[in-house]
Amino acid sequence: MPEAMTFGAHDLLRLDALPVATDAPRWLADAFALAPYAVVRRAQAPEDFVAVGFRGATRAERYGAYVPRAAVLSAYPPERLRERSTSPARAALKAFAALREIVQRGTLDALVWGPTGSVGFELTTTQPTVTQTSDLDLLIRMPSPLSRAYARMLCERLAELERDLGLHIDAQLETPAGGVALVEWAQGKPRVMARSVCGPRLVDDPWAGPSVGEHA
Repeated sequence: MPEAMTFGAHDLLRLDALPVATDAPRWLADAFALAPYAVVRRAQAPEDFVAVGFRGATRAERYGAYVPRAAVLSAYPPERLRERSTSPARAALKAFAALREIVQRGTLDALVWGPTGSVGFELTTTQPTVTQTSDLDLLIRMPSPLSRAYARMLCERLAELERDLGLHIDAQLETPAGGVALVEWAQGKPRVMARSVCGPRLVDDPWAGPSVGEHA
């Protein structure tokens, strides 16, 4: 993969090797052997490196690291994952059912979006990660301003799915200022939390001013 390629938060990266680290947890080598992937996280990284997070078999097994760009074999942004399918035995899990409903109902058809979290990880790696109690995490690309009214309409559509299927859907807007919770923007608060590589900060308008460099 060309080293000049940029990666965004929540992209899944297939790696050719684990980074060398003295503080690596014991579970990491086994987890990497099953799924040699890491997710891009929002953090500053040294030149020619990417800030990533590794996940193990449990929620407590998370590890942040920096990997050389040269170690990245391929990248999978969330929007490439929404049409992927899982095995019939896994498809009945609520998070996968909710993803299918969003696609079939056209809930987010006017937008560029895709699954992140455990759903995105399993669709990419095929390793069982989703459970019956898993949330469905979504990333919505929003380089241009989104009206509060439209945000409220999206929240209402997703809330209907939550009631129908009995799970929580967490949608995040990817804006020039960083990641902003859809529900927070829809609520009409004068300031919202934007999470960027420079850390979380309150902003009046996630689309005002220059980008804070969300791509690695």
